[in-house]
Amino acid sequence: MANQPLTTDNAAQMALNDLDQQLGTTADGLTQEAAAKRLETVGPNTIQHSQKQSQLLRFLKNFTSLMALLLWVSGFVAMFAGMPELGIAIWAVNIINGCFSFWQEHAAQKATDSLRKMLPTYVNVIRDGKVTQIDADDLVPGDVFQIQAGNSIPADARITEAASLQVDESALTGESLPVFKQVAYEHDDGKFALKNIVFAGTIVTSGTATATALATGMQTEFGQIAKLTQSQKQTTSPLQRELNRLTQQLSLIAIGIGVAFFILAIFFVHYPVAKSFIFALGMVVAFIPEGLLPTVTLSLAQGTTRMAKKHALLKDLNSVETLGETTVICSDKTGTLTQNQMTVNHIWLPGQEYTVSGTGYVNNGHIQLNQKDFDISQDANLARLLDIALLNNDTKLETPKDNQATTKILGTPTEAGLNILTDKAGLDKVKALQATPRIAELPFDSDRKRMTTVQQLPEQQRMLYTKGALDGVIQICDQILDRGTVRPLTATDKAAIDAANKKYAADGLRSLAFAYRTEADSVTPDPATYSIKTAEQHMTFVGLAAMSDPPRPEIYAAVEQCHRANIRIIMVTGDSALTAKSIAVKIGLTSADAKVITGDQIDSMSDAELQQAVKGEVIFARVAPEHKFRIVSMCQANGDVVASTGDGVNDAPALKKADIGIAMGVTGTDVAKDAADMILTDDNFASIVAAIEEGRTVYSNIQKFLLYILNSNVPEAIPSVLFLFTRGLVPLPLTVMQILTVDLGTDMLPALGLGAEKSEPGIMDQPPRPRNAHLLSRSIIWKAFGLYGLTASLISSLAYFFVNMTYGWPANALAASGPVYREATTMTLAAIVFCQIAAAINCRTQLSSVFKIGIFSNRHIIWGIVFEVFLLTCLMYIPLLQGLFNTAPIGGVEWVILLCIPVPLILLEETRKYFVRRHVLKSATKGA
Repeated sequence: MANQPLTTDNAAQMALNDLDQQLGTTADGLTQEAAAKRLETVGPNTIQHSQKQSQLLRFLKNFTSLMALLLWVSGFVAMFAGMPELGIAIWAVNIINGCFSFWQEHAAQKATDSLRKMLPTYVNVIRDGKVTQIDADDLVPGDVFQIQAGNSIPADARITEAASLQVDESALTGESLPVFKQVAYEHDDGKFALKNIVFAGTIVTSGTATATALATGMQTEFGQIAKLTQSQKQTTSPLQRELNRLTQQLSLIAIGIGVAFFILAIFFVHYPVAKSFIFALGMVVAFIPEGLLPTVTLSLAQGTTRMAKKHALLKDLNSVETLGETTVICSDKTGTLTQNQMTVNHIWLPGQEYTVSGTGYVNNGHIQLNQKDFDISQDANLARLLDIALLNNDTKLETPKDNQATTKILGTPTEAGLNILTDKAGLDKVKALQATPRIAELPFDSDRKRMTTVQQLPEQQRMLYTKGALDGVIQICDQILDRGTVRPLTATDKAAIDAANKKYAADGLRSLAFAYRTEADSVTPDPATYSIKTAEQHMTFVGLAAMSDPPRPEIYAAVEQCHRANIRIIMVTGDSALTAKSIAVKIGLTSADAKVITGDQIDSMSDAELQQAVKGEVIFARVAPEHKFRIVSMCQANGDVVASTGDGVNDAPALKKADIGIAMGVTGTDVAKDAADMILTDDNFASIVAAIEEGRTVYSNIQKFLLYILNSNVPEAIPSVLFLFTRGLVPLPLTVMQILTVDLGTDMLPALGLGAEKSEPGIMDQPPRPRNAHLLSRSIIWKAFGLYGLTASLISSLAYFFVNMTYGWPANALAASGPVYREATTMTLAAIVFCQIAAAINCRTQLSSVFKIGIFSNRHIIWGIVFEVFLLTCLMYIPLLQGLFNTAPIGGVEWVILLCIPVPLILLEETRKYFVRRHVLKSATKGA
């Protein structure tokens, strides 16, 4: 490649041969070897994103929150009060919490970044004279690549071939109307108004083209702009806002309780001010939810990683929350509910019908008449239909390099099925194009529902070939090819064609219609002037090809799971009403009584009528992408949380409008993937259901985590209440240092383990949670501060008095200091820890029995429990820690008591869950 700079304006005006020489390339593209060397020189074709915030600032912000500032001040006060060990401990809590938060956020960001790396954009390039698909990041200047409708253009490039090419350049110019592009140089007003240049980051709205890359990555016009406009404001999700609000509320409650206890300690117990503050500080620390936000972030990151393993890639961590609320899924049919392996198995011609054997994208069958192989040259109609299928086709099949891989489609599944059909007929596309080259094209669009190509014949004749949906093709036909003879198309013919189409549709087959017209070159001297109006008229109808796309094997279970979860599925497809309903009923998506509404009917419906229609059992057929936007909008108007699938350019508005936009990773266009919140790497509906289940699980795990950390607040606070209301007759059964031990030491790892809990059995048998539901629900408040909290408070208080009893209480006064006091407070601490062991097990499920899911099935929690017992033992028996945390060794009887604490607590909770399950089952039975 020449070293001298090549501007876009210069490249647009150069002759193609001169441009190729300048770029060191040819019409056959670069060689793989040359491209690899060039990639090393120019770097990957990516836009470099600036760092929004330095790692240092991200680290320091974890020490300036409301909770952190409170703890910094508390540490200083403890220092001035003559308790340096407490002050250091409080600061250590702050440092540990800040470092832990930063590590959590960093891990979450790494998880998100790794997922984004799993979402490559591909481009079809010509290398070594062959079309191959590569990652767009590997594109280099001089590469010759192909683009079609729906593609995001990967580089600034000079157009070398174009057919009806239109490009949306609004990303660069702000102009919403598509711009026509061509091979010839032409410059309009404006920096980007070059007719023969396409720019990176813009979108092909229609047509096809071949282009030579001029600049990639940050050297593109888009890259240059990106240098100036890389800062982006991030909006907080509802979950983030609720978590922030929850943290502030709990912090304010903690401060309020601390102030109240401070005042009571001074005026009720007559404690010194410094000691009163330390006492109140313990209450504040007890109620502060240390580590809540970073732990939730990590839980979301773990959820997205698990989803990725189930073929669902989330672009934003907080979309997990919305998934769990989904009430309606607006799903495409082809490739999502079905296998996307279009196989032609019937050919209908006037007076004749053929069958085609074999399935899938492999040449494993034959065209047959009455179940016997047939010579296609004996039927002119069949030969014409196959010729149209061969030449009116832009799709290529890439043969897998090993037996494990599947055939890669460079184009559409429908055209791939036609390619296999013509292979079975023994046709050679290369030879056919040499004999009758394509000179013009009118690409498919969702309004016309057809595509037309113009093939040059010998003797100054041309053949116009059209294929598409029957309703789109039959309207431009006025003749029919009947047993080799062209005659006028009659009403009887139309009725027969329609009957055949309906028969196929009723069997779940999709029909494609074929037509043609011949004309002399003199009719349209310049092929570039062909238009829809002049080309698509007075066509001759040839026949139908009926193809099947069988349902995915796993779709039946996925649909049943949605029904159990009270999630409605609305099929939104471009197929006919009969085909759509046939598939919907077959897979159990709807009953046979479901209403089918077509795109034409949607156009005539008011918003109120459509809003009412989407409430019921409904299927939408023959719809255009713009209809999907209205369907999603009306579902949302009904209060539904909508997940919508899409793969095309025009699906982008609906994907953005939906609460969760889901793009197809295999067949989806770049535009659809960019607009979506989630990308399916296997285009499989079952993956959507798995992602919704994971979304519900993540939200449930956050609540379990919240219940667990709040649960220990009550037994931490009750000892202080006893101290206050006895006016100091009961010495503090738990010191501030010991409270910190529970919150930041023993509780942390089991809490993290709850964030990794798998889906609870029956989680998809419950209806979606309401949008106004709160993390801190009444159930959690009752269990944390009532059932679990008070039970743990009673047990820990009894443990405190038990130790004192062994030393002569009540005959002797309760010890306020010394070895007996330290042993009593140690026993109180240990009792809380062992109550928390039971709580960690009990919090794993909301309704199901922990014995059913396996009490040892979550190894994170088990290791967390092992760690907290180990830490507790260290506090008891290591002299340095004894002095720091005011602890002492306990005897064998006390250890036996401690080991017995979790068992009855787990059994009591299992009994409660059993009766709750019975109540839920009875209610469900009555409802049914």
